[in-house]
Amino acid sequence: MEKEVLISFRDFGFQYTAQASPTLYNINLDIHRGEKVLIAGPSGCGKSTIAHCINGLIPASYPGKITGSLTVKGEDAVRQGLFGLSRTVGTVLQDSDGQFIGLTVAEDIAFALENDCVPRAEMHDTVDRIAELVNIRQVLSHAPHEISGGQKQRVSLGGVMVNQVDVLLFDEPLANLDPATGKQAIELIDDIQKRTGCAVVIIEHRLEDVLHRHVDRVVVMGQGRIVFDGDPDTLLCGDVLESRGIREPLYVTALKYAGITPTPDMHPASLPALTLTPEQKSQVQAWFSRQPSPAGREEAPVLLEAKNIDFTYEGGHHALKGIDLTIRRGEMLSIVGTNGAGKSTFSKVICGFEQPQKGSLTLEGADLTALSIKERADRIGYVMQNPNQMISKNMIFDEVALGLRNREVPEEEIRPRVEQALKICGLYPFRNWPVSALSYGQKKRVTIASILVLRPDIILLDEPTAGQDFRHYTEIMEFLRELNRQGVTIVLITHDMHLMLEYTPRAVVFHDGEVICDASAAQVLNAPDIVERAHLKETSLYHLAMQCGIDAPEEFTRRFIARDQEVRK
Repeated sequence: MEKEVLISFRDFGFQYTAQASPTLYNINLDIHRGEKVLIAGPSGCGKSTIAHCINGLIPASYPGKITGSLTVKGEDAVRQGLFGLSRTVGTVLQDSDGQFIGLTVAEDIAFALENDCVPRAEMHDTVDRIAELVNIRQVLSHAPHEISGGQKQRVSLGGVMVNQVDVLLFDEPLANLDPATGKQAIELIDDIQKRTGCAVVIIEHRLEDVLHRHVDRVVVMGQGRIVFDGDPDTLLCGDVLESRGIREPLYVTALKYAGITPTPDMHPASLPALTLTPEQKSQVQAWFSRQPSPAGREEAPVLLEAKNIDFTYEGGHHALKGIDLTIRRGEMLSIVGTNGAGKSTFSKVICGFEQPQKGSLTLEGADLTALSIKERADRIGYVMQNPNQMISKNMIFDEVALGLRNREVPEEEIRPRVEQALKICGLYPFRNWPVSALSYGQKKRVTIASILVLRPDIILLDEPTAGQDFRHYTEIMEFLRELNRQGVTIVLITHDMHLMLEYTPRAVVFHDGEVICDASAAQVLNAPDIVERAHLKETSLYHLAMQCGIDAPEEFTRRFIARDQEVRK
């Protein structure tokens, strides 16, 4: 028996009022009750526009010309309007903070019920039931800003589930989560879908992470059109991902390097279900034996040194506990760990935004604490995780030029430097646009450009690739690597284990305000005790190596990364 069609696009097209050409062309897509669908594609391909059509933000908030038809539960979506669609479609935004309304978690979940004048006793029962379903009962009395990133996402999910919606729509649910919390988020989405029987639509370009749990279909977008609509096993056996600039799972790439062509009957979409013959396992072992071990790097002079740094916030939260960390000139390193581990606080201490209660900080042997925030900013550039906290100008060009103008750099020098930074960050076509017209990911690139243009000695980047597709991720990281080759020291605070493996030979792991590991990226992700303690996630290369009988998964990972970098040059 065929399941009910909840969402149906027929020859659907859409063109924003402010744009010269359509964003969507001839979309034909059905989503059924109980189905889990991943919509993937590079930035600008139209996947977010599809999401806005499904939840009614188009045309309510983003006007434009619609062609063809879109029905939700058999009724015209435009006629239902934003309010009507909210009864059927619950949306969990990429930025959870933008979704909170209540002063407490319980108030936030109850908001829709209050609007519907639900009796108080029934409201309490519903909030308790939803809180139990998404596992947040223990934080019902907390303010939303007091809870972790993973808990915020659960609250957002609870807030849209009180209406007993038929469709749950997730807009880049993994963008701001640490690896373990992201894994839990995918497990939660899977669990909710099974328990409620609703349709789930996930907009995300981190394919491997979403495939941690079964997905019925993957819809790949390219330049406003659907270029693939099918099961994930078939997708991973073709060339659609590569041609559209979407990263395939690392273990699939490793199999291809070993000369193995994935086929659907191998079930490549799920590592636990992946079926390899003894001959194929031998092929992987032989490839590993042939690959040279990557050479080590010479140790450079110390640039920045932190000794016994202790910091406690006014509320009593002991964020840093005796941090000892040395950063060498010309290094490119990652600082990783769960949300709230102390990574961002350590960055703020280095930049002078917070003053430690104990310990010392030196830059090239000179006391950093003697410098003002402005003086430190000439030497240390900091790109914050939330771009909205950095942007102060209306126009993109002016925002990127702001630091140079504050330093009274001649205007004839400013323009070429700003344009170069904008080109690097993929923003040159938008140089005369207002910042307000940009997406969250594009705003992120504006903030990176505004720091890159200053050419500091050290650049600290908090989640530089969050919300970026593979092409923009690669452009930004390759530029940072080139800067690093020119002698600029790069420190990345990241939840992205791929980034850590590919680009940073060294990884420093924070947990509960302490450094619990300082080693190579491959060592960190092949140490199960560190991975579990710090809420990281073992790389799929680790599991592939073990499945193929390779007892040196760390070395397998290192050789794969070296080979992958060679191929992608």
